[in-house]
Amino acid sequence: MNLHEYQGKEILSSFGVRIQRGIVAQNANEAVAAAKQLTAETGTSWHVIKAQVHAGGRGKGGGVKLAKNLQEVESIAEQIIGMNLITPQTSAEGKKVHQVLVAEDVYYPGDSEPDEFYMSVLLNRTTGRNMIMYSTEGGMDIETVAEETPHLIFTEEIDPAVGILPFQARRVAFNLGLSGAAFKEMVKFVMALYTAYVKSDASLFEINPVLKTSDEKIMAVDAKVTLDDNALYRHKNYVDMRDIREENPIEVEAKEVGLNYVDLDGNVGCMVNGAGLAMATMDLIKQAGGEPANFLDVGGTADAKRVETAFRIILKDPNVKAILINIFGGIVRCDRVAQGVVDAYKNMGDAINVPIIVRLQGTNADIAKELIDNSGLDVQSAVLFQEAADKVQAVLA
Repeated sequence: MNLHEYQGKEILSSFGVRIQRGIVAQNANEAVAAAKQLTAETGTSWHVIKAQVHAGGRGKGGGVKLAKNLQEVESIAEQIIGMNLITPQTSAEGKKVHQVLVAEDVYYPGDSEPDEFYMSVLLNRTTGRNMIMYSTEGGMDIETVAEETPHLIFTEEIDPAVGILPFQARRVAFNLGLSGAAFKEMVKFVMALYTAYVKSDASLFEINPVLKTSDEKIMAVDAKVTLDDNALYRHKNYVDMRDIREENPIEVEAKEVGLNYVDLDGNVGCMVNGAGLAMATMDLIKQAGGEPANFLDVGGTADAKRVETAFRIILKDPNVKAILINIFGGIVRCDRVAQGVVDAYKNMGDAINVPIIVRLQGTNADIAKELIDNSGLDVQSAVLFQEAADKVQAVLA
């Protein structure tokens, strides 16, 4: 589950991580009120207005701007709220901005120059350990840094059974070239950041930039946070942070009815039972010259109602030119799935306007094929993987 910047900062702050303070606003009037409140609480005279969408690169798309007075706060908020923000991480249509974060200005003058760093915490799946990735090149795309100056990216691997040790946090601060008060602040920042990552059951914490202020404080100016959906039952207070306006509406609908669905950019809809078979089916479609339009695991109960629901969700994608149903009858008998397909097809009438290929293998597969072939419907049956691939290729030709 992806979070907005302001929500990620709330989690960070709850674990003792210093953050750039801000107040979220839904309209220009709320933005002005938030700016006044921040000035009273922090003394800041300038404010940063940040679009709150689930995408990086907001500044490049015009979604992050500095306001030097209340009039600018109002005009910038009016400009950003309601816009379709296009960034390198959005589609060509962009994402509509529903709210902004009005934040304090932390780049104030002082005894030293402010400095920006990059830092993220994530799982290194190769080693099975958590990893802190960090760089002196904060504020830039980490992909660009990795490509052009890979020697400026450091990693610190942490055994999840032991947790982060103080010497590791000190090594991070040392590699970032810090000393004195800023060094000590960074050590505390790293320890608290890792604790937040573990205790919130996150899969990613990315802070870009981590700022060393002119008076040697270390704080998170941004926060990109992804939580593990499977652990949300342990964090009831985080569940309400989900903003379905930022998610694919078809995926949201599928989740509500208990289907595992991921929207893709292809032309062949998939309906499969089991994640492994679903991945193999997507490979099959590619091999046949098509592109999978989705990942859809209907689970072990592919009855008529569930199949019909899956049909309706797949057909919401206008790019779908054919549907491949690939079911292995282990837990569920193939003939029951075949009957479910037939019943769902009849219930939907003219709503199904693309060719359907059904490949059923396993218990009662021969009976299932007879049911499909004798149904009188425009449904093609297959038994072998290659046979299904050939039929997909034929309907796309």
